[in-house]
This record gives sequence, C-alpha cells and structure tokens, in this order.
Amino acid sequence: MKLVLPLAALALAHAGPAAAFLPGPRRALLPGLAGTTVPGRIALTFDDGPATDSTPQFLRVLAEHDVHATFFVLGTEARKVPGLIAEIAAAGHEIGVHGWDHRCLLRKTPARTHRELRATRDLVERLTGTRPRWFRAPYGVFSTGSLVSARALGLRPILWSTWGFDWTEGCTPDSIHRRVSCNLGTGGTILLHDSDVTTGNGAWRATLGALPAILAECRGRGLRIGALGHAD
Repeated sequence: MKLVLPLAALALAHAGPAAAFLPGPRRALLPGLAGTTVPGRIALTFDDGPATDSTPQFLRVLAEHDVHATFFVLGTEARKVPGLIAEIAAAGHEIGVHGWDHRCLLRKTPARTHRELRATRDLVERLTGTRPRWFRAPYGVFSTGSLVSARALGLRPILWSTWGFDWTEGCTPDSIHRRVSCNLGTGGTILLHDSDVTTGNGAWRATLGALPAILAECRGRGLRIGALGHAD
C-alpha cells in the first residue's frame, strides 16, 4: 500500500491534463485549452498532416474562398515533404505542432515528449523561417509534461470547441458539416483533418467535400473565419 499510493499520485499527476479532452472539464478546469476565440470569429484548424495526396487539395479550396487556417503537423510527416510545409506557410497559413508522431503522449516520458516537441518545432522553423506558436496534442490528450514542455518551448496549447468527427469510417460531407455547425456558437475553434495518416480510410475526402459548406455556414452566421492567430 505504501508503494501503491505514491505510484497512483504520480500517474494522476502525469495524466491529469488528459481530462481536458472532455468539453465540460476543459471549460471548467483548463479554459485556456478550450479553443475560445474573440466573439464573432472562428478559428479553422486541421490536424495530422501534411500529406501529398490530400493537403494540397485543402490548400486549393481555402485559396478559392480566401480563408487562412492553422495546420497542426506531425514531425514524421513534415520531414517527408519539406516543400509542402513551405507551400502551406507561403500561402499564408499558420503551422502548429501536433507532435513528432501520432502516439498518445501519456505513453511517453516527459523527457521524450520534450525532445520530440522541440524537434518538431525546430523542423517547422527551419522549413518556414517562422517559429510555430501553437501546440495540439495527438488525440487532444495532454500530459503534464507536455504542458510544461510547451511553455518552455514557447508553444501555446490549444484544443477545439467543435469538430466534425471526420476521421471516422462512414463519415460524409453532410455529417461533418452538421456536427461542426451544431456547436459553432458565436465563436470558437473548428477541428478537421487534412490527412488520414492515422486511419488510412480516406476520410479526408469527406472533409474536403464538407469544407465549402462549413465556410459558407460561418459566413452566413456573420462569423469571420481564419487561422488561430486571427481569432485569438
């Protein structure tokens, strides 16, 4: 029992911020992560990229609608396509850190988490000339160590206020649009995915199909949509 209690306390300390994945605890305990924005503004964000088969198509649609977004990239994917990272930045979009790979941070030590966040941040900075400002954990699950590292590395942790469940098997442009729209409110942060690197199920095509309707929905409600920096 003497050993169990300290171990349990350590585990709780390590995993405590993961509760922010749930909207209720997020708003109550860690409101800074909740994706809240200036009223009347929406931040558009994409996770899990970049990918050569999908990300350029999202860039095309965003350019057609004159909208900027924040792309949270994985270090493992970014290093494969340095030119695409530069293209995202050159188009005026923000690039945030989504981690080195898409493994849950609760399975990593604080030291490893820090090394990987620093490596991803530095890679993005080398490829774009701009140091990233934002950090979103894979699966939206932060560890205490990741929050400590983010602060040390000058990264601001952020989650979302509405999402499209657009990584799931069987999602459609209509289902994604409906899910995003039902929680838009008067401002907040949208989570979508420009890559299916974690699932391989091609769901990004449904997201791409939903994107014009989501942009029209925001504008129809009088909401200005852009990158996180625009909505902060």
